[in-house]
Formats: sequence, C-alpha cells, structure tokens
Amino acid sequence: MKKTLATMALAATMVAGPVMADLVFPSMSYRTGPYAAGGIPFADGYADYFTLLNERDGGIGGVMTQVPECETAYNTEKGVECYESLKGSGGLVYQPMSTGITYQLIPKVTADDIPMLTTGLGRTSAKNGKVFSHVFNFPANYWDGASGVINYLSGENAGDLKGKKITLIYHNSAYGKEPIRTLENLSVKHGYELKTIPVDHPGQEQKSQWLQIRRDKPDYVVMYGWGVMNQVAIQEAANIRFPMENFIGIWWSGSEVDVLPAGDVADGYKAVTFNGVGRDFPVYDDIQKYVVDAGKAAGNGNQIGTVMYNRGIYAAMLAAESAKTAQEIHGVADITPSMMRDGMEALEMTEEKMTSLGFPNFGPAFKVSCENHGGDGLVGVTQWDATAKEWKLISGFAPSDAEVIQPLIDEDSAAYAKEAGIEAGCK
Repeated sequence: MKKTLATMALAATMVAGPVMADLVFPSMSYRTGPYAAGGIPFADGYADYFTLLNERDGGIGGVMTQVPECETAYNTEKGVECYESLKGSGGLVYQPMSTGITYQLIPKVTADDIPMLTTGLGRTSAKNGKVFSHVFNFPANYWDGASGVINYLSGENAGDLKGKKITLIYHNSAYGKEPIRTLENLSVKHGYELKTIPVDHPGQEQKSQWLQIRRDKPDYVVMYGWGVMNQVAIQEAANIRFPMENFIGIWWSGSEVDVLPAGDVADGYKAVTFNGVGRDFPVYDDIQKYVVDAGKAAGNGNQIGTVMYNRGIYAAMLAAESAKTAQEIHGVADITPSMMRDGMEALEMTEEKMTSLGFPNFGPAFKVSCENHGGDGLVGVTQWDATAKEWKLISGFAPSDAEVIQPLIDEDSAAYAKEAGIEAGCK
C-alpha cells in the first residue's frame, strides 16, 4: 500500500511522541426493536472494520480506535439521548442510521462543531455544505436513489416511460416521504403516472395497500421501506402475483432479511445500491483473519458479506478515510471533531484508493467539497437470485438526474437556511 509523505511523517511522529487518546467513532446502533434485523449486521460491520484497523494497522495514523455503542432502538428520542450521552466521549463523527434522529441532530451537531455522516439517509438537502456545514451524506442520497430507480426503469423501456404507471409504497415517516417530490418532478419529465401509498410503522399489515395495487395494475412498484415492512411487502406482492422483476426498492429495502422469508417467490426482486454486494473482496480475508478468527468480532462472524454488514463496513471505511484525510490536513494524528469535519469535506475516494484498501469496485468514486457534501450521487442496481440465495449487481454505478435533483436541493436548503437564520457560505 502506498503511503504519502504526510502519512509517513505522522507515523514517525507517533513513534517518537507521547501516547495519545484513542480516536472515537460512536455507534448509534439498534440491536433491539422492529428494525433490529437490519441494525445488528450494520453495527457489527461498523465495529469490525475499526477492530481490523486496530489489529492489523495499529489504528489510524498510529492512534488506536474505539467504537462505543449506544442503543437507540430506532427511536428518535432515544437517539438524541444517545448523542448527548456519547458526546463527552470525544466522538469524531456520528452516524445515526435513522432519518428521524438525523433531523433532530442537525442543529445540535452544528452548534457542537461535530460532524455527522448520513450515508444514504437523512435530510437530502444536507448535500449543500454551504448551509449544512456539519452534515454529510456521501456517496448518495434518497433523491439520487429515486432518480436511479427511474433511470433504470427508463433504460428497461428503451428510454420511454410515457404512459407507464408507477406506484410508490413507502414507510409513513420522514424517511419514506423523502422521495415523493423527486418522483413527482421526474414524472413530469418522463411522462409516467405516479401514485403513492403509505404504510404505517412497523408495516406488518399491508393487505389493503396491496389490494389497491392489484386494482390499479401499475407497471412498476417502487418501495421505500424498512424492517419488517419490506418482507411483508414482498410476500404480499407475491400473493397478488405482481411480477417481482417489476418491483424495485431503495437500498434500505434490499437486504437478505427482506427476501429470504418469501422463499423462491422473491426471485427477481430488485433494489438500488451505493455499495458492493457479496464477500468477494480482499478486505474480508483480513477481517476473517484479524477479527473473526481472533475472536474479536462484534457478532458471531456469520453476517460477513450480507448487505447490511457490507454497508456497516463501508460506512466505517468512509469515516476512517475521512480521519486519515483530517490527520494529513492538520499534521496531527490525535484529531478533534472539528478537524474531522475538515477531513470529511476534503475526502476523495478514487478506485485506486478503494482497491488499495481491499475494496475494489465496492462503491462509486466521488469527491467532497464545501459546496457538495454528498458526492456524485452514483447509483447501481442489484437483483435477488433466490436459487443462489444472493444479491447480484446487475448495473454499474450510474449518475442520478442532477437537472431535477439540484434545484430541489437548492430550494430546500435555502428554506432551511432562512428558517434557521443561517448565512450560507464556505469556511
């Protein structure tokens, strides 16, 4: 692995210098409650990657890492309490894994000068770093996901969706409502008819929603679901014989726990993604050796390569690379949350860097800046193979529709700035 002069200088400083405090990466997990099936493997992957860095590399820049965990149960109030309780730990970045919690923490992290990373979730307009100085949502957001779905469906129809009927079935929460306006604007551009159907938390009862879908006979169903809602929806789609290949979810509706309960009838179901699938990546050989076989795994090691474990690993890797960038910018290894924010804003993920880390083709290349806290919004598509019991990436990471999305980001972030009394600009 190549080392920059700055990185080598930091390592030399660490050898000669005093012992420093650990770098802290708090985990706002949910191992209990109705969304635990997705929360557990994510939290395991997040913790295991930092354990790998400690055991294999001696931490980040010569400083060991800690991952203190606080149980939110995907509850907004508990999530805010976790943030307040963890804040004294010196946490460098918070990843709440909940859109509801994210909305509540935006003003808090800004006031506290602590960055927050909401990879693939949260408030989409936080991509505008001139307004949301401490919130980052790289490499893709909910509106990128919606656009990625429509771009894929357009490609399946020779670029023409005119007259097609598309139904959005969504978790009746801030998360589930995020794509509605984007899909409405895209319907004007592409000429498809859009209907939206909410599903109340936690989503175990959906008979009426799928009876409506059977009556409406849409060409495609798009799902923004989470937890048990996803597996119930897939089973209900099968019950009404809706073609599974015409059913496509956002990335939080495309894991093994969503499709396995339905068995063979889930074959062909699709979901967009911003990260790779499976365990055929060199980094997992190291995780097996240094973490699982060494008895240091957060779980029992059987989640490696699953969608949510991969996403936890990916989130941890992006945080670790941001920390390395911050160390190089500031010339110190024992960085502060404020320095971490600078590292996140200067993060650049190239294919060369991902390959050197053991993640070849695992995610899209992207670059962050003050104006753009969200990266380039590249989205891929996966499909469930029920026979092989695995997700397969069936498209490369392709651009979302900036022509539609950027004006929405500008409008929403401007409204927030006015409401919060924020003077937009870069440091």
